[in-house]
Amino acid sequence: MQGLFVKPTIFTDTKPNATIEKEEIFGPVVVVNTFKTEEEAIAKANDSEFGLSATVFTQDINRAMRVCKKLRAGTVQVNCTIKIDSQVPFGGFKNSGIGRENGKYALRHYSEPKTIFIKYASF
Repeated sequence: MQGLFVKPTIFTDTKPNATIEKEEIFGPVVVVNTFKTEEEAIAKANDSEFGLSATVFTQDINRAMRVCKKLRAGTVQVNCTIKIDSQVPFGGFKNSGIGRENGKYALRHYSEPKTIFIKYASF
């Protein structure tokens, strides 16, 4: 098939300030870097102005939950690729979108709540 397609690409051992590290890339592209500690992995993952999605691969469910809580991403998968379901919220943190799509959270995008306080005193 001919057309404007990008072949799947893997970047490894990238520099912390490389463009591929700092900008959202939509396409068949992945960056694979190493880390020595859990804290270093979390710091690297959160060192971005974006936070649409993150993935954790581990056999330790306690580690998975601990890391998921610390990742600043709107969706976090454990041992799987992204799952999108119309009943659960979808959206990112930081500069990866505003609000949430899908589920009851999406309704907030289409409403504008207002609070009114009234003290009624008879004259």
